[in-house]
Amino acid sequence: MATIAILLYDGFDILDSGGPYEVFLTASRLQVRRGEPGGFDVVLVSPGGKDVTAYGGMTVTALRSPEEVGDVDIVLVPGAIDVAGTLADAPTMAAVSALAEHAPLVTSVCTGAFLLAKSGLLAGLPATTHWEDLGDLEATGDTGPVASGRRWVDAGAVVTSGGLTSGIHMALHLVARLATPELAVATARQLELPFDLDGAA
Repeated sequence: MATIAILLYDGFDILDSGGPYEVFLTASRLQVRRGEPGGFDVVLVSPGGKDVTAYGGMTVTALRSPEEVGDVDIVLVPGAIDVAGTLADAPTMAAVSALAEHAPLVTSVCTGAFLLAKSGLLAGLPATTHWEDLGDLEATGDTGPVASGRRWVDAGAVVTSGGLTSGIHMALHLVARLATPELAVATARQLELPFDLDGAA
């Protein structure tokens, strides 16, 4: 079973995190329905395990700290509207680094790529983010080539995705990568979502 730690922090975008969360839950549910073990376990993490408030005001509680979680298989970092404010928040950036240190695969949704870039996780690697922010991500100088027209960019140990619903597509890609393409397609159908295994936007 793959354990996915989704990092939540003040100002995070709900769909960036909730969409992938639903993908992994649905994929596991379909596996169990087939008589197989569920392949994905999701844990929600925040800096210090504290309650956080998403952009728009939704508060999320009963979270765990990076130290409590320990080793995981995947880290997922959602984006924020106030990117500069998030990058300046030391506890959030420390949580990104702490989680990444204990995971073989780190991923981001939307402007979460900026958090990975500042943490040094995208150095020399191709990446993507929301189409409005591609130029700003490239201007950081902390990544390799920045790709447009892609739902996600898989650079091996790091996977970045475009904005908002692209995170759902990236999560389906991870289901295909870690389980099977057939399960990813079945999960997308269960979610009633058109899905392209190639990741074209």
